[in-house]
Amino acid sequence: MLQLTLPGEALAVADSVVAFGRGARRGCGFVVGSNRVATLAYRLREDVIETILRDGERREGRVLGVDRELGVAVLEADTAGAPAVTWASEAPAMGAPVFALGDPGSGLRVTAGNVSAASVTVRSREGRALDLIEHTAPLPRGSGGGPLVDAGGAVVGLNALRGDTGFLLALPARAVQAAVDRVLDGRELVRLGVALASPAASRRMRRAVGLPDRDGLLVQDVEDGSAAERAGVRRGDLLVSLGGAGLSTIDDLHAALDARAGERAALRVLRATDEAELSVDFGSAAA
Repeated sequence: MLQLTLPGEALAVADSVVAFGRGARRGCGFVVGSNRVATLAYRLREDVIETILRDGERREGRVLGVDRELGVAVLEADTAGAPAVTWASEAPAMGAPVFALGDPGSGLRVTAGNVSAASVTVRSREGRALDLIEHTAPLPRGSGGGPLVDAGGAVVGLNALRGDTGFLLALPARAVQAAVDRVLDGRELVRLGVALASPAASRRMRRAVGLPDRDGLLVQDVEDGSAAERAGVRRGDLLVSLGGAGLSTIDDLHAALDARAGERAALRVLRATDEAELSVDFGSAAA
């Protein structure tokens, strides 16, 4: 059996781990900049939350913003000079040793494990495909939001949840760093603001009302104040193309959103058998 020891470089990250909250929804995070802490958004119930650094002092943390796509929040708190973590430049390979750090409110926990799957794909709340890191370094409940580091002490991920296999899943460092930067810059990934049926369900529903098959994404709901609502998208519309790119899958939509040029894009929709072109303004889209 492979034996793992804890390198001093990995243990040094402990100074950057922050505990916060009380009760069942306590969690932790880590320092990503001067007086800036990253954590999981779902752990937060309020905009102001108690934070505890490794020196044991309790401080007040204030939520600066949340990246809803990834579920990462950034807090402002007095980090008392605690060092910011170093982000890994590359994702860890399968089998690579990793170390999970967390504080469930009863003190720091550090465990060793290995990457069991370098890429496990899940869907965000917006339907965007996210590739997570699966690993075997166990942590007690309440440790969500802590860092996953490599043998050199660089953060390769943010521990997010337990998978169906019992292993832990971590958001990859590159995605977390990008989410933190978006929050601090006051930006968000562009969203259309619609709930969509799967392509297979779209075809079944169109057939059920006697409409011909057509590739596209069927709108089940439109978010109030969203770019889609302002453009005139309605429930029951079939989204055919965005910015000239055809839409057959949810991944097509996210690729078109990421590739758009400027703040406006042409969205073609099919209403029953009538096709229309709408102009979508993303410049003031709802978060």
